[in-house]
Amino acid sequence: MSKNIRFIQGNEACVEGALYAGVEFFAGYPITPSTEIAEHLSQRLPQRGGKFIQMEDEIASMCAIIGASLTGHKVMTATSGPGFSLKQEAIGYACMAEIPCVIANVQRGGPSTGNPTHVSQGDVNQARWGTHGDHSIIALTASNHQDIFSITVDAFNLAETYRTPVILLLDEAIGHLREKLAIPEEGELAIVDRLRTSQPKGVDYHPYLPREDGRLPMSDFGGHHRYNVTGLFHDMWGFPSNNPKIVNELLRHLTDKIDANINSITRYKEYFLDDAEYVFISYGSSARSAIHLARNRRNKGEKIGVLELQSIWPFPRDLVREKCEKAKAVLVVEMNMGQVLTQVKAAVDEPSRVFLANRFDGKLITPTDIKRLLRVIQGRGV
Repeated sequence: MSKNIRFIQGNEACVEGALYAGVEFFAGYPITPSTEIAEHLSQRLPQRGGKFIQMEDEIASMCAIIGASLTGHKVMTATSGPGFSLKQEAIGYACMAEIPCVIANVQRGGPSTGNPTHVSQGDVNQARWGTHGDHSIIALTASNHQDIFSITVDAFNLAETYRTPVILLLDEAIGHLREKLAIPEEGELAIVDRLRTSQPKGVDYHPYLPREDGRLPMSDFGGHHRYNVTGLFHDMWGFPSNNPKIVNELLRHLTDKIDANINSITRYKEYFLDDAEYVFISYGSSARSAIHLARNRRNKGEKIGVLELQSIWPFPRDLVREKCEKAKAVLVVEMNMGQVLTQVKAAVDEPSRVFLANRFDGKLITPTDIKRLLRVIQGRGV
């Protein structure tokens, strides 16, 4: 690691990761608790030759980054729950038109305006199912600033690799926490650049014809090639089509390019799982409490391990099943009413042994909260 050490907020760590990944354009609208991302990029991006625009609302922000991405730039926006709700139609457009972009959602309490200055992880299912229709999505998260930095770089890399929106599903507690960040030297982390077509000017260009490796080379909109972009089902030239064969093949491509690469997309960390009798599954700031409790109880002889998910969508079902296979019980630690719990229960062989340790009142879930449920489960002889 470099000696470029910072003591900053999690939102600022996200900014540093975006800059490292090569973000060139940001459009957004201030909303607690994500505003620091916009504030810092409004200063830093112009210093690097990038563009920052404060838009009139979240819908316009999402549409602006879609347009900028089509012209060949790495793009990003940031918001929180209500703004994320407004972005959903345009996120669906980006999925259909295969437009790389990164959307940071620093979660707060909801529904509606909810609890603007307090923590929540209630947008997990919205990240997956917020836009209508059948689609796949990539959503990443992290529990500390070093990982926020690297997972933000990953978000840009995955967006460019799979030509898709990628959601950074952070939360208020980790976004506003201050801790150390060591920024890597240039070149330490791999960066995926935009894959551009090799077709010369004047040669027919197929914007939606995948290569053998599944990637779709792009041509900067307004550049050498003229092509159509639409939210309708379309053929390989981008023109609308309701031909059942074309619709079937396109929709399978949009989902398979992500779901079939789940092993490459999945990010996670594990703690003490080799002999764990009780497994905590958690993510974001909740994982900090789960890891703290596991370490504390390990020192007292209890065999507790933690699986920290850093990619929530596509959900790593096989990984979860494998890591929980030998556990007496699994505790899903999250700050909602059980959104990842549902996925874990569907993944494991014995869903009756999966329990929920949660809060959804705007307060960070604590090790004591988790321990209280653990004692109840152990008292039942599980």
